[in-house]
Amino acid sequence: MEYVMIDGTIVNVHRHGQGAKEGLKDRKALICISQRPQRKEPLRIDLELYKARHLIENFLGKLKEFKRIAMRSDKTDESFKAMIYACSVIINAR
Repeated sequence: MEYVMIDGTIVNVHRHGQGAKEGLKDRKALICISQRPQRKEPLRIDLELYKARHLIENFLGKLKEFKRIAMRSDKTDESFKAMIYACSVIINAR
């Protein structure tokens, strides 16, 4: 999966191909992806940003293990937010 950082926002551009990547390059976006070692022209990536993205990706994967979070079954935003906090505590306590 490929992500690009724009003004603090992470964007998934994996499905949009090379054209989207070129447009983001014009906007001076930081590319934070893993890449194939055989790539002819390797992209420069920020390893610290890549590590941070990896941690976030793993945490969100663990968070989605909770059915109530994955299905977004709470009626209000406040109760959904509370469940995210509660599940986060459980994940960090493991």
